[in-house]
Amino acid sequence: MLIRSQLRLRDHVGGLAAQRRERGDVPGWVMITLMTAGIVVVLWQFAGDALVGLFEESLNNVRKGGN
Repeated sequence: MLIRSQLRLRDHVGGLAAQRRERGDVPGWVMITLMTAGIVVVLWQFAGDALVGLFEESLNNVRKGGN
């Protein structure tokens, strides 16, 4: 009976630890998402005109049929 109680307690505590690990990862993903958005904003300020020009040039080449 004591062994069964210990096993149940171990399973319960193990389940709680797994839940904490899953929840604990969410702030990491939020931080990665915000940092990525920040990098895009900074890069867009420096290279936005060049990127728009590159995109428009590519579209024009596709419309003309190559080269």
